[in-house]
Amino acid sequence: MTSPQHVIAPGTEIKQRTAALSVVSNSALILLKVIAGTITGSVAILTEAVHSSIDLIASMVAFISVRKAGEPADETHRYGHEKIENLSAAIEGILILVGSAAIAFEAVRRLIGGGRLRMVGFGIAVVAFSAVVNVAVSAVIARKARETDSPALEGDAAHLRTDALTSAAVLVGLGLVQVTGAQWIDPAIALVVAGAIVFTGIGLVTRSSRVLVDRALPDEELDTIREAVEAFAPRGVVGYHELRTRRAGSRRYIDLHVQFCAGTSLESAHRTAHDLQDLIERKLSGSDVLIHLEPEDRVRPGEELRPAGRTAPQASDRGP
Repeated sequence: MTSPQHVIAPGTEIKQRTAALSVVSNSALILLKVIAGTITGSVAILTEAVHSSIDLIASMVAFISVRKAGEPADETHRYGHEKIENLSAAIEGILILVGSAAIAFEAVRRLIGGGRLRMVGFGIAVVAFSAVVNVAVSAVIARKARETDSPALEGDAAHLRTDALTSAAVLVGLGLVQVTGAQWIDPAIALVVAGAIVFTGIGLVTRSSRVLVDRALPDEELDTIREAVEAFAPRGVVGYHELRTRRAGSRRYIDLHVQFCAGTSLESAHRTAHDLQDLIERKLSGSDVLIHLEPEDRVRPGEELRPAGRTAPQASDRGP
């Protein structure tokens, strides 16, 4: 039995508008930070501008990726283009790591070479404004990411949250410089910021890599599938095996072999399989379910259905 044809992914327009918001906000903040960093001579503010520049690139990647990921399957991409979102999130993570290295280099250079800040008050105002904007925009993007189940938007929101946190650290550093006059605090804070950014980048790359190598769905979602199959025992379903799952972007791909009791007509089994497919798709939104029909004599020991909650599903059911 074949699964339904792909259609343009729902929520694509929402994803695009949300990614565009990130592009606009990052562009404005980069300009402000470059001006503030140049006027004040603060390496911390300039590194913030570098960080925002990376955010801008990441936002543009997210904007392009959600548009492409929403395209229907074609002759050369029969499973659709959703994994582009996961690739985008991985690229964003790599960009974060590159940016942290650039920040650390400049901070060390300033610690060794020295330097003096000017117009610290202006720098504090710009960084504070930047932090507030990033908190607000990241909250909007994170909410839309949850609504659309978008890895690309999730990565973009993580970028902006990190930017807001680093802005807060820079803000504290500039305040201490203004109060104490200790110029070394500025590059030291920038160095700490670089270290914090690394963790965000590693997290994004790790999560994206799991999807790109077709890691199985989480245990709770696998249990949901198992429960759905067992609910059809009264309609002649006697077992299942070869449950394989993976994720691409905001879509879940599920395929399994389902066995029917002897004497079940092909028409009846086909209807039941369609109903089972619909149930799984209702329980796990954004699912593409493929079911292969098999007779009862194909059931092997350990694959027959059991009352829910009595025995955990076999390891082979859970996939790699």
